[in-house]
Order: sequence, then structure tokens, then C-alpha cells
Amino acid sequence: MARTAPLYQLKAEFFKTLGHPVRIRVLELLSEREHAVSELLAEVAVEPAHLSQQLAVLRRANLVVARREGSAVHYALTDPTVAELLAVARAILSGVLAGQAELLADLRATGPGPAAP
Repeated sequence: MARTAPLYQLKAEFFKTLGHPVRIRVLELLSEREHAVSELLAEVAVEPAHLSQQLAVLRRANLVVARREGSAVHYALTDPTVAELLAVARAILSGVLAGQAELLADLRATGPGPAAP
């Protein structure tokens, strides 16, 4: 009998796939609409080989799909819920950063602490 990985392990692998700034930026752009590779290059501002490598990772994870139109290759999300995931991540980060800003404001309001020995 084949044994499958536990769901938490699969989730960890999924989040590892998302754990690169270029991949996140590409997914954000594809959340808006399909993009040609040339458009992605202009927006992401990395070397073509690096973008190609990151797109390959996203393809292997089945997060994006490519289609050829003439000499251009266009990419799109395979599932619109990826865009929802990115929106939830933005909301979480907004809350975390707001909390940090509040803490920083509180620290500044209390003035300097005791002098170091």
C-alpha cells in the first residue's frame, strides 16, 4: 500500500514553493491577469535565466500554466484561489506591521530608558 505524505508536510512544501520574492511577485502579477514572459521580465527586473528558473518552479508546483502564442509565451495562474491566498497574506502582514508600528510609537512615547552601565 502506497503511503502519502501527511497534509501538514504537503502544506510545508507548498509554502516552501512560495518562499521566494520573485515567485511571489510573479504570482501577484498573474493574479491581475495573464502576462507574457516579456511583461514579467519588465515588471520583476531580474535576469531572463533567473525568471525562467522561478517560472519552472511554479510550473512544477502546478501554480502556473504556460501557453505559446506565436513566439511569445504567456503565463496564467492555474487556480484563482492563489490570488486569494496572496490577499490574505497581505491582510495578515498589514495587521502585523500595524501592531509593530503601534509598539514602536509606544516605545518612543515613553522616552529614553535608563542609561546603560
